[in-house]
Amino acid sequence: MSLSVLTPLFLLALFHFTLFSFLNNATVSAANLHHQPHRRYASHNYKDALTKSILYFEGQRSGKLPPNQRVTWRKDSGLSDGSAMHVDLVGGYYDAGDNVKFGFPMAFTTTMLSWSVIEFGGLMKSELQNAKEAIRWATDYLLKATAHPDTIYVQVGDANKDHACWERPEDMDTLRTVVKIDKNNPGTEVAAETAAALAAASLVFRRTDRTYSKLLAIRAIRVFAFANKYRGVYSSTLRKWVCPFYCDFSGYEDELLWGAAWLHKATRNPMYLRYIQVNGQTLGANEGDNTFGWDNKHVGARILLSKAFLVQKVQSLQDYKGHADSFICSLVPQSQYTPGGLLFKMADTNMQYVTSTSFLLVTYAKYLTNAKKVVTCGGSIVTPKKLRTLAKQQVDYLLGDNPMKMSYMVGYGPRFPQRIHHRGSSLPSIASHPYKIQCTAGFSVMKSQSPNPNILIGAVVGGPDRRDRFLDQRSDYFQSEPATYINAPLVGSLAYLAHSFGQL
Repeated sequence: MSLSVLTPLFLLALFHFTLFSFLNNATVSAANLHHQPHRRYASHNYKDALTKSILYFEGQRSGKLPPNQRVTWRKDSGLSDGSAMHVDLVGGYYDAGDNVKFGFPMAFTTTMLSWSVIEFGGLMKSELQNAKEAIRWATDYLLKATAHPDTIYVQVGDANKDHACWERPEDMDTLRTVVKIDKNNPGTEVAAETAAALAAASLVFRRTDRTYSKLLAIRAIRVFAFANKYRGVYSSTLRKWVCPFYCDFSGYEDELLWGAAWLHKATRNPMYLRYIQVNGQTLGANEGDNTFGWDNKHVGARILLSKAFLVQKVQSLQDYKGHADSFICSLVPQSQYTPGGLLFKMADTNMQYVTSTSFLLVTYAKYLTNAKKVVTCGGSIVTPKKLRTLAKQQVDYLLGDNPMKMSYMVGYGPRFPQRIHHRGSSLPSIASHPYKIQCTAGFSVMKSQSPNPNILIGAVVGGPDRRDRFLDQRSDYFQSEPATYINAPLVGSLAYLAHSFGQL
C-alpha cells in the first residue's frame, strides 16, 4: 500500500484515538482534581458564582436606576439618550468597559441570557427573578429601539469620541450620537439578532407576564420580517460608527438562520419551519465554522434546531443533529487548548468563546439525554456525560483551576483581577468623589497600577493568553475587559452545575 493511501488512514485513526483519549482523560483529570468524582462534591461554589454572574449586569446598566439597584456605586446615566433623534433610548446596557450602547452585542447578550433561563431557569430558584430582571432591562430597551416600523436604533454614542475619554458613565459629556438602520441603510445581522432576542425573551415571560411576552413576540415577528426583506451588512452601511468595534465578519446569513430558529421556537408558526427548510443551506447551516459568539451564530442555530429534531421529533430537521455533532467533534484537537486546558479560539476576549461553548455543551447534553442519543466522532462514542465533563473543566478553569490560580470572575474566590479595563470600576465613585472627572483626566488612573476602587462583582474578563498568562493590566483590553456577552451564556452553565452538585 502506498504512503499516499496510508497517510489519510493513519490520520483518521489518530483522530479517533485522540478524541477517545481526550474525552476520557478529561473525565480522569476531573476526578483526580476533585479527589472524589461524585456529583455531591465540587471544588467550586457554583451557586455563589451564579449569583455574582447575574449581579454583574446591574453594574452595566444605563439609564435611570431602580430603587432596588444592588450595585450601589453606580448611579443614573445616559438620561437624555435618543434625544438627538427625538426618540426615547434611555436604558439598556453598556456592552463592556466603555460608555457606548451597541445594539448588536446587546441583542446577543439578551438572547443568551434568555436561552440560559429557558433551559436552566427551573433550577435557579432564588436567582431566577434576578435573571429575568437582567433580561427585562435589555428587552425594555430593545422595544424602544424597534418602536418604529422598518427602523432600528442600533447604537447610542460615538465610540471613537468615547474611547478618547476615560470617564464615568455618570459624567459622560461625549456626543450621544444615535445610529439607526432602515430600508435605505439595512443591517440584516443586527436586525435578525434583535428579532432573536425578542423571541427568546418572549419565552422567558410566557408564564409570568403573558401581556409582555406577547408584545415581545409580535415585535420579534415584525423585526425579523424587516431583517429578511431589506438585506445588507450593517458594518458596510454604518462602518464609521460600528467598526472596528463590532464589525460583522461572518455575514448576516447566520443571524437569519438563528433568528428564524428562535421565531420557530417562540411562535410555533409553521412558516418559520418552512423558511428554515427552504433557506437553511443557503444560510450556511452546514458550514464548517465552529466559533460561537456575538458575531457568528451558526453553531448556536445548529444546537437549537437539533432540539426540535431530538426532543420535538421534527424529522425535517434531522440534519441539524449531524451539524451539531460536527461541532462537538471539532472540539477535540489538542491544539485548540492552552497548556492549562482552556479552550483558546482568539486572543481578543477569548473567554467569550469559553463561556458560550460551555453553555452549548451542557445544553446539547441535555437534549441528547432527553432523546437517549450520543455523538459519534468517527469510530468513537461521545456521551452526554463527557460533554458535561468538558464544560465543567472549562468553567472550573475560569473560576480558578488554572496555572495562575486566579479566578477570572471579579469578586469570586481569593484571587481575581484587580485592574479590569472598565471606566466606572476604575474611577472613584460619585459617593467618594462627587465632582465631575473630565474626559481625559481619568487616563492617569487608567494607566496606573492601583487596583480598581469599585469592585464590579461577577464581571468575567477576557482571560489569559494562549500560554495561560494573565498580566492584570488595565490597559490590556484583550485580557482585562469584561463584557456582557461573556457573562450571558455562563449564567446557564453555572445554574446547571450548581444544581447538579446540590448547591441550589
